[in-house]
Amino acid sequence: MTNQTVLDDRGRIRGLAWSIDFRPTNALATLVLDPGSSVRAEAGAMVAMGPGIELTTAVEGGLWSAVKRSAGGRSMSVSTFAAREGRDRLLLAPPTPGDLVAVGLNGRAYDIAGHAYLAASQDVVVDTRWGGARAFFASDNALVVQASGNGVAFLGAFGALLPQQLAPGEKLVVDTGHLVAWDASLRYEIRKAAKSAWNSMTSGEGLVAEFTGPGNLFLQSRDIEALAVALKRHLPGSG
Repeated sequence: MTNQTVLDDRGRIRGLAWSIDFRPTNALATLVLDPGSSVRAEAGAMVAMGPGIELTTAVEGGLWSAVKRSAGGRSMSVSTFAAREGRDRLLLAPPTPGDLVAVGLNGRAYDIAGHAYLAASQDVVVDTRWGGARAFFASDNALVVQASGNGVAFLGAFGALLPQQLAPGEKLVVDTGHLVAWDASLRYEIRKAAKSAWNSMTSGEGLVAEFTGPGNLFLQSRDIEALAVALKRHLPGSG
């Protein structure tokens, strides 16, 4: 089923045009900002920018907001890129090899794993909020990024990014290491992967998130923690 919130790799909204290239392994976003327009991005996301783009960095919302962002897997400071006079471009990329998509919020709110949020247009409200115990097991962090509004958010993934759209009552069981983002209103519960605790443990899956539609969610085809475990076996002194 097609996820209608995923926008084309080339698009435009008020004040901003974008193109996404080199998907799904080494995705790069090129944003073209109209005069007076801006985008906010995670620290370190910039690859390059034109001379007409002005960069400012601030600890938005004070120290407590910065601490929340850091605890939620984001950078403590927020970078704002603005085209002050003429139209100019900005190149952004996620920190890990993988995919990148533009998501149209259309008045919806999405909960996003901290590692997956890259940038958003000026009309998007981005906050780091307490998601509770369920969010901790769903994204390995009790704090989640929430993006809401009517603009565009850019999400990155380790590996390919897989949009999913669940019909009313449709269920999907997800390994939590592959979660990127989900509708803030989407119902889910955390449970063992198998009926017995032993089978859940020995399968390597442990806990999973079971989502129930209707709603959208985004998965990534690779799990960076699983890669770290796999690489550890080949490091000197690993045994």
